[in-house]
Amino acid sequence: MLDKYTRVYSTRILTPAARGMLRLGLGPDAVTVIGTLGVVAGALIFYPQGEFLWGTLFITAFVFFDNIDGIMARLQGRTSKWGAFLDSTLDRFGDAAIFGGLAMWFAGDGDNLRMVGLLIACLTLGAVVSYAKARAESLGYTAGGGIAERADRLVAILVVTGLVGLLDLPVVVLEVLLWALTAASAWTVWHRVDTVRRQAALE
Repeated sequence: MLDKYTRVYSTRILTPAARGMLRLGLGPDAVTVIGTLGVVAGALIFYPQGEFLWGTLFITAFVFFDNIDGIMARLQGRTSKWGAFLDSTLDRFGDAAIFGGLAMWFAGDGDNLRMVGLLIACLTLGAVVSYAKARAESLGYTAGGGIAERADRLVAILVVTGLVGLLDLPVVVLEVLLWALTAASAWTVWHRVDTVRRQAALE
């Protein structure tokens, strides 16, 4: 949902940065890779140590690369299926690192197996949300929409994790979010499966 309503504004804000990176000689693919490496590094270095605020700030700085690479490609007139494929594939690494890094903390010093289970559930269901859409499109169907697309999940987990670190909020705040994300992701999977089922029934 966030992606639908904020894309125009984020494009306006990030276009100057995209132009600057092009002037530096960076290409969209390089920015995609750099952004992913930054997200993965931040999540796996800071979160397992319980550094929720610094981890979130570090990750957020690199998350913007996920939008900048697409803007760069459009400015160059070089949007391609390869770029979209690379971007979507590397996104999975970033998601896995964020939820996995948090799970590492709660499996260790955080000492909360319920949180570990919720984080794994969010990661798994989030992957299925993306897979359902990709598989449907490969078969000629459409399966977008829902209430827990990647942008929604990413903003929610980063904002709440950062606030927990900044304000020293109790872990239950993050737990409530994870329950909500689990439910929203499960509903989105069902929605996409049902969408494809209805399309298939008309053939």
